[in-house]
Amino acid sequence: MAEHSRVAKVEKKAEKKAAKRAAETTSKNPKNYVASVGKAFAVLQSFTSEAFELTLSEIAARADLDRGTAFRLIQTLVELGYVQAVPQSRRFRLGLACLDLGYTVLSHGSLRTIVEPLLRGLVPDVGDAASLGILDGGDVIYLARIGAGLDRHKMDRRPGSRIPAYSAALGHVMLAHLARDEQVARLEARPRVKLSERTLTDLDGLLARLDQVKKKGHAVSDGENAYGLRTLATPIFDAQGLVIGGLSVTVDAMRMDLPAFRDQALPRLMQVTTQVQDIAIKSGLTG
Repeated sequence: MAEHSRVAKVEKKAEKKAAKRAAETTSKNPKNYVASVGKAFAVLQSFTSEAFELTLSEIAARADLDRGTAFRLIQTLVELGYVQAVPQSRRFRLGLACLDLGYTVLSHGSLRTIVEPLLRGLVPDVGDAASLGILDGGDVIYLARIGAGLDRHKMDRRPGSRIPAYSAALGHVMLAHLARDEQVARLEARPRVKLSERTLTDLDGLLARLDQVKKKGHAVSDGENAYGLRTLATPIFDAQGLVIGGLSVTVDAMRMDLPAFRDQALPRLMQVTTQVQDIAIKSGLTG
């Protein structure tokens, strides 16, 4: 009985915590908020690239839900295909239905359709990979990626994949054109860890870097996101002058040194960026 009482108290505390979070989230218009939908998305958002398989207890803790509610939501999401059970284990992972939704967002009415052919003109002519990305919180999400010759680095940059914005030239070039308070908010949105010995993680140092990137109009990364890779990135703006995405070109450091890479790749990257920007503005497309 004592154990049952303790569990009940824990579950009640979790329910209150979830309710408080829902109230904070919906403070602008709580009458239009459907709590059950919010809880379902809390379950989905429990999964990350680092924690892609979770137990019921782990999901409940991450979503601030009691085990009973978490169990019912998981079973519903399994039926709908958004969550799937891992065979021969008590763990769950995101289902293929999530992937379908993601690719629908990435491919329809976005920059991706007009950028991919232009990226192909950069690879392998001026670099070993070329990418289109957008900002999402403190991350860069890749919308398009053309690559050749970087297999030895074993880097996953497929459409839909994420990298920390603080650690990459593609992130810096978009962050640089935001207001200072938004820069800070996005840089503080996730832990900043060194991905290589060259990764800049200090907040003041990053803000100073962003000021320089804005002044120059492009960003450079030399082994900061991954050893042995050099990257140049440029911003894409909409008709109002707001940054809506970024383009980058990456080269294996063994192929050429940074000055040669900058001299060869930057003019071509800026040319492609101008083309993309002009088409996006005329077509009314956004990231």
